Amino acid sequence: MERRDKINYYLDLADVVSKRGTCLRRNYGAVIVKNDEVISTGYVGAPRGRKNCSDLGVCIRQKMQVPRGERYELCRSVHAEANAIISAERERMIGSSIYLSGREVATGEYIKNSCSCSMCKRMIINAGIERVYIRDDENNYRVVQVQDWIDQDESLDGVFGY
Repeated sequence: MERRDKINYYLDLADVVSKRGTCLRRNYGAVIVKNDEVISTGYVGAPRGRKNCSDLGVCIRQKMQVPRGERYELCRSVHAEANAIISAERERMIGSSIYLSGREVATGEYIKNSCSCSMCKRMIINAGIERVYIRDDENNYRVVQVQDWIDQDESLDGVFGY
């Protein structure tokens, strides 16, 4: 049996973490790793103590037909990246990598062309995370250098979505 490469191993962990998600549209899992040590994990879900969309049976953004990557202030959930960052000490995140895996709830398929939203990008930048690995399918992924998000600041151009 062939041994799984390390990047896909961490993306597999993120995929398992995503299974705890409570979003009715898309579930993501995030794993923050530094020096081959898992620092933190996070998944999509409502803030502690609040009802999840899966409990309510409704997604406000879906009901309003809000396009992917827009109007996150309407969302009840905290994103996977944010939950992972909240659960980790900044000092441990400086120079780390975050691994993201997301699936469509309706089909179970990996989310096409996924990327962190603008709010999560800002948190990733401030956390000191250096690289973002984003799963495209079972074996393929993209690597984003966080410095690129700093240098190519889409918020200056008013770009929406992802």
